[in-house]
Amino acid sequence: MSRVGKHPVKIPSGVAVTRNGDILTFKGKLGEDSLKVPGCVDVAMQGAEISVVPNDSTKFASAMWGTVQRMISNIVKGLTDGFTVSLDLVGVGYKAAVVGRKLVLQLGYSHDIEYEIPEGVTIKCEKPTSIAITSYSKQQVGEIAAVLRSYRKPEPYKGKGVIRAGEFVVRKEGKKK
Repeated sequence: MSRVGKHPVKIPSGVAVTRNGDILTFKGKLGEDSLKVPGCVDVAMQGAEISVVPNDSTKFASAMWGTVQRMISNIVKGLTDGFTVSLDLVGVGYKAAVVGRKLVLQLGYSHDIEYEIPEGVTIKCEKPTSIAITSYSKQQVGEIAAVLRSYRKPEPYKGKGVIRAGEFVVRKEGKKK
C-alpha cells in the first residue's frame, strides 16, 4: 500500500491546473507541462489541492497511485522553483563552455564534444570545470545529466570523468610492484 500517494499535492498560487479527460495541464511561471493519468487511478481536484485515489486494489494500481502523486508533485515543484543538477569535470585539461545554444566539452579526446541544448533548458558554466543544468522538468534535467556523464564516466583509479556534485566515486588501489 502506498504511503506517498495518500498525501494531497498543494497547488501554489502561481500554478494553474486544468483537466481535459485523463490529461492534466499545468501552467506556471517557468513553463507549461502536461501529464496523462493512467486509468487505474483517479485524480480529484479540490480547491488548491490535488488528490490521487486508486480505482481498484491491484498491485499495479497501488504502484501507480504513488507514482502519479509524485509526478504531479514534481511538475508543480518544477514549475514554481525549477530543478538544477550540477556536474563537475575532474581531469587535466577537462573544460566546458557554452557557445550559443551548444555546450562544448573538452574531455581528453582528440575532438571537442558539442551537445545541442534543448528548448526549455538552461546550461551555465560558472567555472570551466563545472556545469549547472536547470529546467522545470526533473526528467529532462536528469536525462541531460546522464547523457553528459556518459561521454566520460568516472573511472575508479584516478577519479577522472564527469561527476555529479556530491557523488562519491569508489576508488580502487592501483597496481603494486
